Amino acid sequence: MRAVGVTEVGGPEKLRVLDVAEPHPEAGEVRIRVHAATVNPTDTALRAGQHRIDGLAPPYIPGMDAAGVISEVGDGVTTSQVGDRVMAVVVPIDSRGGAYADEIVVPANSVVPVPEGVDFAAASTLPMNGLTAHLALEQLGLSPGETLAVTGAAGSFGGYVIQLAKTKGLHVIADASAADENLVRELGADQVVRRGNDVAERIRELVPEGVAGVADGAVLNGEVAPAIRDGGGLAVVRGWNGDPGRGITVHRVMVVESVEDRAALDGLRKQVEQGVLSLRVAKVFPADQAAEAHRVLEAGGTRGRLVLDFTS
Repeated sequence: MRAVGVTEVGGPEKLRVLDVAEPHPEAGEVRIRVHAATVNPTDTALRAGQHRIDGLAPPYIPGMDAAGVISEVGDGVTTSQVGDRVMAVVVPIDSRGGAYADEIVVPANSVVPVPEGVDFAAASTLPMNGLTAHLALEQLGLSPGETLAVTGAAGSFGGYVIQLAKTKGLHVIADASAADENLVRELGADQVVRRGNDVAERIRELVPEGVAGVADGAVLNGEVAPAIRDGGGLAVVRGWNGDPGRGITVHRVMVVESVEDRAALDGLRKQVEQGVLSLRVAKVFPADQAAEAHRVLEAGGTRGRLVLDFTS
C-alpha cells in the first residue's frame, strides 16, 4: 500500500512514496480509503523533526486531515458503514502514522460524514483546524458582546475562529496584511488591524482597556499578550508555556486530546452545511508531489489549504 512520508527527517526532499503494510481496523475503529489529505504546518514540522517522535520507528507519515470512503469497519462500530463518504482528524505521531496514505485506520469517533455538497478536497481541510478553532473558543469561554482578537486571521485556523466567534455573538478584531484585509472582513471580522509582531499595540488603540481574549493563530505567544485585559485569556496552538502575568490565563489548545470528540466534529459538519463555515482550497497536488506541496506551504503566502490527492 502507498504512503508518503520520511525515513529520516529533513527538508521537503526527504518525503518519499513508500510501500507500507495495509492496515485493518480493530474493535471501535474504521478504515478509510483516502481521497484527499490536507497539508498543514504540523505536517512540515513532523517531516523536519520538530515533533517528538520518541519510541516511534520510521517511516514517519504526516497528515492530520483526511477525507475519503469507509472501506472496512471494526467490531462494534455503528456510526459508519462501508461506502460512507467521510472526513476524519488523524493523529500522525503513533505507530500507524498520519493521513498521507491510501488507507488509514482511525477511531470511529474521529470520523463524521462529509458535508452535503462538498467534495473530498474541501472536506479534508476542515477536521483538524476546525476542531482546533472550536476548542480555542470553548476554552476562552467569552460571553456574547465581548471582544476577541484573532491573529493569523487569514489562515485556516484563524478564519474558522472568526466565523465561529460570530455565531457566539462576539466582536472580532482580526489582523491582516493589506492584501488579506478584504478576505478577513468577508470572513466576518468587525475590525481589522495590520499584522506583525507589534499587533498588540494596534489592538490596544482600538480597545484601550484590552480585549477579553486572543486566539493566537500567528503563534506570537507572549508578544500579543499586551493586547489582553487583566484577567483575560490567551489561546495558543503550539503549547507555549510562558506566563504573561496580570492574571491572564493561557489556554494551551491541544487538538490531539480531542480527536474523538465526534459531537464537535459533527457540529462543524453541520455548520458547513448551514453556511456558517467556508472551506478554502488553494491547490490540489497529486500525492506523489507532496514534497512540492510542502515547499509551497513553507514559502508562505498561501491562502486556503493545499491538498494531496490520493486517488491517482
